[in-house]
Amino acid sequence: MPKRTPLAENFETIVLDRPLPAVLRITLNRPDARNAQDPRMLYELNDAFDIGARDEEIKVIILAANGPHFSAGHDLRVTDGVAQMEQYDPVSTWCGFSCKGAEGRYSIEKEMYLGFCERWRNHSKVTIAQVQGKVIAGGLMLVWPCDLVIAAEDAQFCDNTVAMGVCGAEFFNHIYEVGVRKAKEMLFTAEFLSAQDAWRLGMVNHVVKLEDLESATLALAEKIARKPAFALKMAKEACNAGQDAQGRANQMQTSFALHQLTHAHNNLLFNMPIDPSGIMSPAVAAGSRYAKKDE
Repeated sequence: MPKRTPLAENFETIVLDRPLPAVLRITLNRPDARNAQDPRMLYELNDAFDIGARDEEIKVIILAANGPHFSAGHDLRVTDGVAQMEQYDPVSTWCGFSCKGAEGRYSIEKEMYLGFCERWRNHSKVTIAQVQGKVIAGGLMLVWPCDLVIAAEDAQFCDNTVAMGVCGAEFFNHIYEVGVRKAKEMLFTAEFLSAQDAWRLGMVNHVVKLEDLESATLALAEKIARKPAFALKMAKEACNAGQDAQGRANQMQTSFALHQLTHAHNNLLFNMPIDPSGIMSPAVAAGSRYAKKDE
């Protein structure tokens, strides 16, 4: 099968534009679903990042989202995930997506969740997340791989996976984003972290008024885009290497294995990868993709 070339005009779940010289903007575009991520969105997002990587004129990539909320996380309503995945070339050497039991689940999440996040974290261009509204579980896995985060005052961040019987989002960067104490509180309580608290803890670079979010993000991107491209790449490499030297990469593999263990545990108890009692628990429902649309 010939390799599929990513074409922006074929995208259904994201929009690409170039708001400034040397700046590519990727916008999540499933607002009716609170930008919940199905396989199509994740593969299209990965293709968009590839477009930015291959374009030598691009120095900065902005990841934004249409609608009031940045992302409600993984779309749990998807029933044809493997069929959607098969439309795209794998980005890793993993296979077995249609296999039964733990093998299929592990392979899918190794490819599409942990694999994509690690790939985007190590992207050659500077990446900025432009965030508004709620960012839940898998939504964090779009924000955290980015180098910089600009948040609107209404932004709220939550990992509700423990409430659903899982030990944290697949890209387990919590302790590096907010520190170990706050990471534990986020996970144990499933409560939202405000934009101001995220800024105070170092997870967010700047908090701005919602009406200023786009202009503030563009101003930062423009400032960065004036710098030499290779120096930007090497500065990013140095920062990421320093974090990995602290043990981040090994910790990520351990937490991912524990994540898969909780899926296997839930499958034995409930015949599904999550604890169904947690989907509509009070700790989850406030920001759930299943909550009322007008909330």
